[in-house]
Amino acid sequence: MTEAPPGELFDKLVSLAKRRGFVFPSSEIYGGAGATWDFGPLGVELKNNVKRAWWRSMVQLRDDIVGLDAAILMHPKVWEASGHVENFTDPLVECASCNHRYRLDELPKGVEGPCPNCGERKLGAPRKFNLMFKTFVGPVEDDASIAWLRPETAQGIFVNFDNVQQSMRKRLPFGIAQVGKSFRNEITPGNFIFRSREFEQMEMQYFVRPEDAPRIYEEWKETRRQWYRDLAEHDELFRFREHSPEERAHYAAQAFDIEFRYPFGWKELEGIHNRTDFDLKRHSEYSGKKLEYFDDATNERFVPYVIETAVGADRATFAFLCAAYDEEPDKEGVRVVLRLHRDLAPYKVAILPLSKKPELSELSRSVWATVRPHFQSTYDETQAIGRRYRRQDEIGTPLCVTVDFDSLTDQAVTIRDRDDMSQVRVKIEELVPALREKLGA
Repeated sequence: MTEAPPGELFDKLVSLAKRRGFVFPSSEIYGGAGATWDFGPLGVELKNNVKRAWWRSMVQLRDDIVGLDAAILMHPKVWEASGHVENFTDPLVECASCNHRYRLDELPKGVEGPCPNCGERKLGAPRKFNLMFKTFVGPVEDDASIAWLRPETAQGIFVNFDNVQQSMRKRLPFGIAQVGKSFRNEITPGNFIFRSREFEQMEMQYFVRPEDAPRIYEEWKETRRQWYRDLAEHDELFRFREHSPEERAHYAAQAFDIEFRYPFGWKELEGIHNRTDFDLKRHSEYSGKKLEYFDDATNERFVPYVIETAVGADRATFAFLCAAYDEEPDKEGVRVVLRLHRDLAPYKVAILPLSKKPELSELSRSVWATVRPHFQSTYDETQAIGRRYRRQDEIGTPLCVTVDFDSLTDQAVTIRDRDDMSQVRVKIEELVPALREKLGA
């Protein structure tokens, strides 16, 4: 990541994200929809690649974790059992002068200090504000039809523990992974896509014998930390932070965050928690259904402990963007490069004809047709070749394939590398294997 001043870097990233089609403000033509975001053509590719890399690491490459896609709308008792109806709150403070609202922890001097917006000392007493979105199921809006938009995906895993364990015949330890939308009615969302009201989570709940939980917890800390090392340069931008006893959830025996140094400071990226047996016991109590594990080898029945890893796909996407952003001087001024890992880059290959002349365009599109089934790719023939290289550098495309006039006779093209700008010429018939080798695919 470039060492630009934090505020300047943040503005550059937000500008690039909109200008190049990564992230747009939702409903922008109507003035926006308040901390909700639309992922554009490149943003959806990048975020899908982040989710795909997580799923590959957590599910595809392991034999002890399976996937799930639980419904967003669940029985309202799920959220009573989990404690969200009663406890999923932030202390809200409102200024009587300007009506601006704050979370209590955003006020350095508490309610005794001035309002950060208007300067008046008219801050009211804190009151609890539930962060869940309430809705109603069916045509009648009454207490019997109340439903909640889920604030996390984890509860869908817990209520399906028995279904998954029985249908997949899983033995402890095993995990259930899920990627899905969550919703939180944040009092003061902000910092671009870091904190928004609608977001995606990548969560995994790993069920273990209680006596094995401390050891397996440490293993998962290292496993998740290594995932970021594998996908992002600048390892110094990531760190562990242990929760203090005061901030740790009452059900958690252990809690660490993996934090990332965003342009606005060190913030939580991923939570890793030992949730004990709290969740399964609560859902057993509220539902009347025993959520136990039977070990036929020892003839034991017990409620497993849960090791949780939970990361926001949006936050992770933003972190990878921040870590990848780089600037370096060149003859035209400054070259902006997104040094995204090749597994994460929205486009892996760009096909660039040297000229718009029909015979070159025809060959170039033929080359693109050859490449397209194998790699997410793009075609660009607008402006000078140098500007097109810079444009692909700025969106993180690892490889550019240039089709020039010699290609018409020698049936060869030039592959240019984003990171070291090296160039190598290969035959068109050998292009796909050459690209695959360079991409490590």
